[in-house]
Amino acid sequence: MKIFIVCSKHFYHRIPKIKEELENLGHKVMPPNSYDEPLKEEEMKKIGKLEHSIWKQGMMRQHEFKIKQNDGLLVLNYKKENQPNYIGGATFMEIVKAWELQKQVFLYNPIPQNIFTDELTAINPVIINRNLNLIK
Repeated sequence: MKIFIVCSKHFYHRIPKIKEELENLGHKVMPPNSYDEPLKEEEMKKIGKLEHSIWKQGMMRQHEFKIKQNDGLLVLNYKKENQPNYIGGATFMEIVKAWELQKQVFLYNPIPQNIFTDELTAINPVIINRNLNLIK
């Protein structure tokens, strides 16, 4: 299976281990947007609002292209600060796009209790509870 990993940039340091495990299970893995430059967004914010907005739009436009190339989306939703199973706005947008394109959506941890809970529940993702063997 071809899997596109998405998550908060705060979790990028966890991706190499997950990527390796998925590849060992026979999957092909695509890392998130800006994975190679995790601090790029902060740099763009410092340059200015317009520049940041243009950069962010470019990242969001990549969602559909990358999701179409894959069979499914793996959302790494870990605890961020005091928020268990965190899913931010950009990751939520990727989940919605995957759902619209009828791709499988896998959550590494359960659905978070936040502003997106009802929508995430309706999307009906496969919650793998950290068991990558459940991705099929």
